[in-house]
Amino acid sequence: MDDLTPSQRSILASLEHHGPLRMGELASIEKISAPSISGIVGRLEDRGLVAREADPKDARSTLVRSTPEASSILNTVRQQRSAFLASRMETLTEAEVTTLIDATELLKRLASDQ
Repeated sequence: MDDLTPSQRSILASLEHHGPLRMGELASIEKISAPSISGIVGRLEDRGLVAREADPKDARSTLVRSTPEASSILNTVRQQRSAFLASRMETLTEAEVTTLIDATELLKRLASDQ
């Protein structure tokens, strides 16, 4: 079911998180070039996972939004990953779980925009 590339999944997740975006905004968020984002969005559009629509604030611009099918795929992928991690965490000791929780807090701080 999920034969999306990591870049495609990332773009869909960004659109789901931020809502409809201009191509330039999406390229900036994803930290990839405009030609690259255009190609990836085109392939996602061919699969019905994104749609382009006129920007109501600027008729010269186009927004890209994810479709309900994209949200469904992302939810399935997240559920599968969560189930996998939950099964793997069952093998950890209590001390290892504590270490993992502490490390998660540090990673959140490192990844934050602040």
